[in-house]
Amino acid sequence: MKVILASDHAGLELRQELVAALQEKKVAHEDVGPFARDSVDYPDFAARVAKAVTSGEATLGVLVCGTGIGMSIVANKHKGVRAALCTTEFEARMARAHNDANVLCLGQRVVGAGVGRAILEAFLGTAFEGGRHERRVQKIREAESQG
Repeated sequence: MKVILASDHAGLELRQELVAALQEKKVAHEDVGPFARDSVDYPDFAARVAKAVTSGEATLGVLVCGTGIGMSIVANKHKGVRAALCTTEFEARMARAHNDANVLCLGQRVVGAGVGRAILEAFLGTAFEGGRHERRVQKIREAESQG
């Protein structure tokens, strides 16, 4: 598994905390920035992560902005991305188990470092259940092609 992470300036500190968590757990990852507090446009970073996930360059993505909303909107515009904005461990587990979410979105102004780490661990530690959920994920794929 390889995780790719990005944020905007409003999610910088939480992203750095999540990178540290991945390093501690020895999870392969790539941090694509930004690396300074200068204002940046979150759509650019969301697109980078979305493209890496859909191309197979990374298995899962993590995006952080102030609320997580903007990142999730942009990521979900990319065919093949199922980005989930999560504020609890339960949501992260369900996003993976039932929706086969492949991008986790978090809001630095919504969750703190400890909760953010716990959400990330729940997301990474949960597998897609398949079964009846596969039929529903297939319907999501079909909806993407209806544009």
